[in-house]
Amino acid sequence: MPIKKHIYLDHGASTPVHPQVLEAMLPHWTENYGNSSSTHEYGRLASRALEQSRETIAGLLQAQPDEIIFTGCGSESDNLAVRGAMWAARKNNGGNHLIVSSIEHSAILNTAVQMRDLHHFDLTILPVDEYGLIDLAQLEAAIRPDTVLISIMAANNEVGTMQDIAAIGQIAHEHGVLFHSDAVQAIAVRRWDMRQMPIDLISIAPHKFYGPKGVGMLYARDRTELISELTGGGQENGRRAGTSNVPYAVGAAKSLELAMAELDERNAHYLALRDQLIDGLLAALPNDCILTGHPTERLPHNASFAFRYISGNDLLMHLDMAGIAASSGSACKSGDPKPSRTLKALGLAPEWTKGGLRLTVGMQNTAEHIAYFLEKMPAIIQKLQKLQAAN
Repeated sequence: MPIKKHIYLDHGASTPVHPQVLEAMLPHWTENYGNSSSTHEYGRLASRALEQSRETIAGLLQAQPDEIIFTGCGSESDNLAVRGAMWAARKNNGGNHLIVSSIEHSAILNTAVQMRDLHHFDLTILPVDEYGLIDLAQLEAAIRPDTVLISIMAANNEVGTMQDIAAIGQIAHEHGVLFHSDAVQAIAVRRWDMRQMPIDLISIAPHKFYGPKGVGMLYARDRTELISELTGGGQENGRRAGTSNVPYAVGAAKSLELAMAELDERNAHYLALRDQLIDGLLAALPNDCILTGHPTERLPHNASFAFRYISGNDLLMHLDMAGIAASSGSACKSGDPKPSRTLKALGLAPEWTKGGLRLTVGMQNTAEHIAYFLEKMPAIIQKLQKLQAAN
């Protein structure tokens, strides 16, 4: 019996922890295990490790250490940025209006809608074009005298489109508006200089670039006021209460350090595999498959597609049976999948919006992995089309 292949093409969802990251974290569970808020030697050692991690991350972003806030995940960083900035503005009578795009991660979009519906903030949701880009003129026209915050993600998590965040930030700052970007997908594929970039808040999640789950970071530019979602012991300079997760902070710093040190090598590897995926799949299925997202201004590791009259759930199940792990643009739960919110926002017709597929490559992937995927896909699509026709 042939050995079943196991090929992971879902690095946009999460990545394996790098061995050097694990090695850096381990002593902070077994030896340096004190609470960083304690005043004894064990606490001081933990506090030192926490602050060294903060300094490392700040240095890699060309930021200041006190501009780095550790959180529990990227979604919490998004929530703290949006809620914290809007609540601070309300406290200071400084505005009531928030702008987001229609294809933000749910941690932003659902938070923004809740802020509108339950806390009575005004909300503008900007449309995007067929590639997932916002219109800068529409953005500027949406800004009002009471606009507090613009939140536009650096790169879309589903279709991989990268926004012109420098231009967005410039528009925001010209109008005296704060700019937040969810950079969870984009942080490890480019270099950042927060001294020069017109961005006030950036959300980061290390598990997207070979770091641990359960920790996130929020860059908040100096003098950007945030009201904490969590109240308690006043950790993170009063911006995020809760016992500091020292091992994960150490892992976050190490993973970002490795990502920046290996940036060019990783991106070259990703691009070769991504383009192999895109060229191969479009050639193999020219009538039933389209590329989603921007053809060039996209994440180097992201290849996203839509298939006509195909259920994303069924597609993922058949890929999994073939030993291939991937993600769908639709709600991946049992039963009939809902149309992808992002694919609908791109203007795709209904026959395409349930058949999204996101493939995100990683450092352990090879050209042989991609060739195997491309070999299996035509038969899988043909089988699903026959099943659809029979129903």
